[in-house]
Amino acid sequence: MSEQSIDRDDLANYLARTLDITRFRDFCPNGLQVEGRKPIATLITGVTASVALIEAALDAGADALLVHHGYFWRGEDARIVGTKQRRLKLLLANDINLFAYHLPLDMHPDLGNNAQLAKRLGLVPDGRFGEDGIGWLGTVADTAVRTVAQLAGVIEGRLGRAPLLIGDPAQPAGRIGWCTGAAQNFLGDAIAAGATTYLSGEISEPTVHLARETGVSYLACGHHATERYGVQALGQHIATEFGIKHRFIEIPNPV
Repeated sequence: MSEQSIDRDDLANYLARTLDITRFRDFCPNGLQVEGRKPIATLITGVTASVALIEAALDAGADALLVHHGYFWRGEDARIVGTKQRRLKLLLANDINLFAYHLPLDMHPDLGNNAQLAKRLGLVPDGRFGEDGIGWLGTVADTAVRTVAQLAGVIEGRLGRAPLLIGDPAQPAGRIGWCTGAAQNFLGDAIAAGATTYLSGEISEPTVHLARETGVSYLACGHHATERYGVQALGQHIATEFGIKHRFIEIPNPV
């Protein structure tokens, strides 16, 4: 049986439609960020396009790399020097395509990071909050999970790391707001939407005080840990749709 492949530009167009990338005002370009070879038979997915991930993708025979955190962020140094030069050189010298999707991947209703995290943790969504509805709101499906401490135990078991818990562990989990990654600034929106527990990737000094003063429990579960699942789901979707090879490569990150 011959190896199946998809044309690079056809894949870019398909992903642009599937993720509806034109509706977002993002911090980076979404789509094909670095152009490589036309036929794509092997797709590697990962969270961040680091040197370690690129090298692992090369070892896996990648034609394309698809990530959540790519390059060319708003306000960054535009010069191709240092780390940026090393990353781009690896891609260009090996004719590897780099696709990156930030907010579109966070917000997709099925393949997105928030949707996939909900599936992994057993959360049932019933509402949204924040700009463009980026944050999700809902409850825990398992009625045996009643307290914040029990929810933290579920998170640790399913994400493989213990979350940082701010608040009373014995407090009922109640209404849960969640938004993956660096979404600590949406805590106020989650509270306004009725959340009594907030789950995100990161936490910052001011949000600790806001959580304490409002009585809302905060579970900081890790930026990387909460954003591993959307890109995997998207990669598997592409593999199923077009019959190409797909593999997710985990580059551990404690943040």
